[in-house]
Amino acid sequence: MIRPRTPRREQLGEFLTSRRRGMSRSAVGLPPTTRRSDAGLSREEIATLAGVSATWYTWLEQGRDINVSRQVLAAVARVLDLTAAETDYVIALAERDEPAVDDEPEGMPEHLQHLLDALTFPAFAVAADWAIAGWNAGYQWLYPRIAALEPGDRNLLWLVYTDPGLRDLLPDWEQDSRRFLAEFRAESGVRLGAPRHKALVDRLREASPDFREQWAELAIERFASRRRTFRHAQDGLLTFEHHRVVPDDATGLHLVMYVPV
Repeated sequence: MIRPRTPRREQLGEFLTSRRRGMSRSAVGLPPTTRRSDAGLSREEIATLAGVSATWYTWLEQGRDINVSRQVLAAVARVLDLTAAETDYVIALAERDEPAVDDEPEGMPEHLQHLLDALTFPAFAVAADWAIAGWNAGYQWLYPRIAALEPGDRNLLWLVYTDPGLRDLLPDWEQDSRRFLAEFRAESGVRLGAPRHKALVDRLREASPDFREQWAELAIERFASRRRTFRHAQDGLLTFEHHRVVPDDATGLHLVMYVPV
């Protein structure tokens, strides 16, 4: 009996197909064919290089809910030359047991708001779907509109792609938006079938051509602390170190901090 496709397995198939079609044949020692240039391998070629059956790999790309092991997925990831973050993403999507997904927005605990308020630099908290749950005076100074936004619009990913003011704040918007989206997909891939996550992606697809274009790239990247530059309306270009921590007693929230350099 063939089990029905799940949103996670459909995402897995879409991601594997994208990476297979973007591969260089010469990079894995295969010559161009009469039907292809150097770009793209067939499913059969990936299956052979990974040591799996062509039927099994075809079913995997089709999003079928078949049994998979981490060892076999690691072999496929090696052939596709996936990064560590991309490999983790593939393995998470292929897990049989669905994770417990709380689709309700994470509330901001009072003690964590006190922590944000005690910081002298911009800081805020985001939930699993990147809804902004809390912020401090420093963040409101950096992005004054935050307090006036409707709660449904107070989502970092939504604002990056739809708020011209926030775009002006980011002199490297093209790079920053792609990095944000790659991190969002890496963290939220297993949740994208949940109603709140699906609604956010559907809304962004409708509202932003830039989001549609970048979402189709299927980029995956882990968060890493880094330097960020902002263009403040009054104070000009400002550079911060961008850090993020997860509280042990509120793991559904990430505390984001912009530490002055």
